[in-house]
Amino acid sequence: MAMSTGDPYQHTAYISIGSNMGNKLLNCQNGIAALPKSGKSVLKARSRFYKTEPVDYTDQDWFINAMVKIETSLDPFQLFNELKSIEQAAGRTCDIVRFGPRVLDLDIILYDDQVIETPQLTVPHPRMHERRFVLQPLCDMDPGVVHPVLKKEARQLLTPFNDDEQRIVPCSFDF
Repeated sequence: MAMSTGDPYQHTAYISIGSNMGNKLLNCQNGIAALPKSGKSVLKARSRFYKTEPVDYTDQDWFINAMVKIETSLDPFQLFNELKSIEQAAGRTCDIVRFGPRVLDLDIILYDDQVIETPQLTVPHPRMHERRFVLQPLCDMDPGVVHPVLKKEARQLLTPFNDDEQRIVPCSFDF
């Protein structure tokens, strides 16, 4: 019997985590902890946690957001389905308001350098370059990662934001 010497986790993905309902930090921590439970993904890095101002639909509580870098054997669609299962297990149901409150939100921001556009999944995340709450945590881990469509590093995409737009505050309870 031949043994495989290849690394089963051959893909790198960046996952955005957010919550603004209930125990926001615990929801995010539980979402992160659930990622490797299938045995198909390994956590490689995590940003700090941030309190972030809501974007688009602003009549709601601030969010807790973070980002993780994983290595995974899942293809992007399998990973998407796993993230949706984790959200549902956390108590997320159908969103009544687009960009509204949520117990847990897990989004694939980048998957290798792939560009995917289907009705189910778009990678890179179609609004990542417009979201300070995505870019700052991404820059915490890998400021040089390149957006595969815009061909700019994460740090370049973050630069145009000023302190008064899409306010973001590092959490004092980070560990």
